[in-house]
Amino acid sequence: MTFELGVYSFGNTPRLADGSRGPTAHAIRDVLEAIKLADEVGLDYFGVGEHHMRAMPLSSPTSVVNAAAASTNRIKLSTAVSVLSTDDPIRVFQQLATAAAIAPGRIETVAGRGSSAITFPLFDHSEHDHDMLYASKLELLMAVNAGENVSFDGPHRKRPLQDATVFPRPEQPLKIWLGTGGSPNSVYRAVELGLPMFLGILGGTPEHWARYGRAYRGAWEEAGHPAEQADIAVAVHGFVADTGEQARATYLEYEHRMMAEGMAELGRPAPPRADRAAAFGSDGMVFVGSPDEIADRILHLHGLLGHSRQILQMDVGGMPQRDYLRGIELLGTKVLPRIRAELQDS
Repeated sequence: MTFELGVYSFGNTPRLADGSRGPTAHAIRDVLEAIKLADEVGLDYFGVGEHHMRAMPLSSPTSVVNAAAASTNRIKLSTAVSVLSTDDPIRVFQQLATAAAIAPGRIETVAGRGSSAITFPLFDHSEHDHDMLYASKLELLMAVNAGENVSFDGPHRKRPLQDATVFPRPEQPLKIWLGTGGSPNSVYRAVELGLPMFLGILGGTPEHWARYGRAYRGAWEEAGHPAEQADIAVAVHGFVADTGEQARATYLEYEHRMMAEGMAELGRPAPPRADRAAAFGSDGMVFVGSPDEIADRILHLHGLLGHSRQILQMDVGGMPQRDYLRGIELLGTKVLPRIRAELQDS
């Protein structure tokens, strides 16, 4: 299986000269510029996340995927994640099927529960129903993806579907990943449903996450699923610059700002700056450094976890677009060729 490397974004609203936030519309245009460059420099994948904040305003990932589908040629595009608990799975499917008509074979989705409560009042749902909503809607999304005629009677619906038809249809079923922040229940839910697992990682160590990989593959084997379909992807914070010193100084400033402001919007404290700096080391899970440092760390994690895809969130905290675009360029032209060469020779 070919290893894939890419980027993901929740949007990065720019800062004005006086330190205030610029227009959120600017962040949408910036992410489309980044996706186009990622395609041009040979990256495999761009994931569009879902947040509903001024600092990270990509609240409609399927819309961005559709726009990007029309302006790229080869890169895979995906929601990462769609917060399925408070979205409509049929609409998510229809919007992604539309993108797949524009970019056949390049559209995927990562379906997640969502890590904050912010979307529940926004879309008139009860947070008490969180797991029921996610489980039921994920089941419906899978059913719609499997065929155009759908009968479904899950608990999130007021009325059952009886042989309903859903259009448009992609020319091949969408690849649906189960997105998880590492909950053991989510790992086993992915196995139960026969879905590939997309790990969203903010902390821990490579060895810690390798245990999740072993648990997933062990349960997958016990369930009798084909071994080659036990697919794992990883989403992490990270940044690449021409030198490791430059990368660490830049990312520490902007990631800490993102953490402080984002957590404040959610009413939570941000982790201390020193704690995040510690996570930048080789025993942490924030991938920051020069191209060679990043390649070495991804290869090390791959040796432990055996994942097939890794993506980095680089545009954080109002980081200037020029720095972000340079990071994408280095990831595609320096990091990915090194990883491919090493894995081919191993």
